[in-house]
Amino acid sequence: MFTIGYEGRGIGDFVAHLKHFNISCLIDVREVPISRKPGFSKKILCQKLENENISYIHIKALGSPSSIRKKLKTDLDYNYFFKAYDDHLSCNMDAIKEVHKFILDENICIMCFEHLPNKCHRSLIANKVKEYDGNGLRIRHI
Repeated sequence: MFTIGYEGRGIGDFVAHLKHFNISCLIDVREVPISRKPGFSKKILCQKLENENISYIHIKALGSPSSIRKKLKTDLDYNYFFKAYDDHLSCNMDAIKEVHKFILDENICIMCFEHLPNKCHRSLIANKVKEYDGNGLRIRHI
C-alpha cells in the first residue's frame, strides 16, 4: 500500500509519479476534497486520473475533522492532533475496512496534501489498515 502527498507537486508530475509506481486506485482521504492548487480538487482530479486509467475514490470519513485541524493550526501540537485523529479513526473502522477491500484487488495509494507522511493523518490511516490486515502489509510513502 502506498501513500502520497501532493504538496509541492504539479498535477502532471503527480500523475506521472502514480503511474511510475503502477497505482491503479487513488483514495483521497481529505475531509473536503477541494484545493487551491490547480488540478487537485475532486472533480478535476477524478477526470485527470480517469484519463490515465487510475480510479479515484474519496472517503470523507477518513478526513481529519475540522476541529482538530484548526487546533493544530493554532498550537502546532502534533501529539494532540494524532491522538485525536486516532480516536476519530477508532470510531470509523468501517472506512478502514473499505480501504482494506481495495488492497485485495488494486494497487492503491492513499492521498492527502502534506508532503511529509509523519505530518499527515494518512500515516495513521495506513497503519490502521496494516493493523487490520494483520498479514505484514507493507506501507510505502512515495
